[in-house]
Amino acid sequence: MVGGDRRVFGARMSLLPETAGFVEAFCARHRITRDDAMRLALIVEELFTNTVVHGYRGESDAPIVMVLSARDDDVVILYEDAAPRFDPLSVPPVDVSTPIESRPIGDLGVHLVRQFAGTARYVREDVRNQLWLSVRCEGLERAVRTIARR
Repeated sequence: MVGGDRRVFGARMSLLPETAGFVEAFCARHRITRDDAMRLALIVEELFTNTVVHGYRGESDAPIVMVLSARDDDVVILYEDAAPRFDPLSVPPVDVSTPIESRPIGDLGVHLVRQFAGTARYVREDVRNQLWLSVRCEGLERAVRTIARR
């Protein structure tokens, strides 16, 4: 992906607030609404937490790369880690119509990420998991056009 805001984080839960700050600053620059900014932050938080806990199996200095780009009325997220291969798009959908007591533990976060993303694509490149998510953000296209006219 060319362009966008890029940050590399160590796989440490203490850095979770920094990931939120990264998303918040991006959203402020692009005039993304509060509701959309909260959805983007939730996606990043879920991916980051899953990578630290399940991917790297605990805290480390292993890299987690995030790139955020504004495209028309979407925000494109590239999320990349070097944890063992895991395609979150291959996880079967959660049946949220069943009572919570009868559902298996886990996978609800992946379900939420997939619900929030308009399109998603996963690839394993070399030793890296790469997940691209496109998230529709209300009013983003209008804001981009306004800024471009200035």
